Amino acid sequence: MHEDFARADPGNDLPIHVFVYGTLRRGDDNDITRLQPEPRFIGRATVHGTMYHLGAYPGVVLGGAGVVSGEVYAITLALERLLDEIEALYPQQTDEYFKRRVPVEVHGERLECIVYEINPSYTVGARTILSGDWVRDRHA
Repeated sequence: MHEDFARADPGNDLPIHVFVYGTLRRGDDNDITRLQPEPRFIGRATVHGTMYHLGAYPGVVLGGAGVVSGEVYAITLALERLLDEIEALYPQQTDEYFKRRVPVEVHGERLECIVYEINPSYTVGARTILSGDWVRDRHA
């Protein structure tokens, strides 16, 4: 069964892309590849930011000199809505995460990606993950 990937902007042909860096990464607790509708893996990538260990999951504050490792997927609008629920943006509408759109380079191509950025107020006293890699840090 083939499902068309939703468009980021109804006025153009760009699909929705998401950069995942924590428990949504392949093989982790909320592995995005186990969600439906199934996403399409695009590739590994990095963004600039600082990653924090928040217990059972990480959070990233975008920007700065740090580098955060993750994966980029093409997703449907339905899966974007499910990710919003996982990140407590909807229907709970908490202030823990902000949904951002940032350019991410994958295989030499710049893609506009959704990134769920942690509200910096939730990082007070949290340990910084210097490697910027949640999977590597968890298994170290």
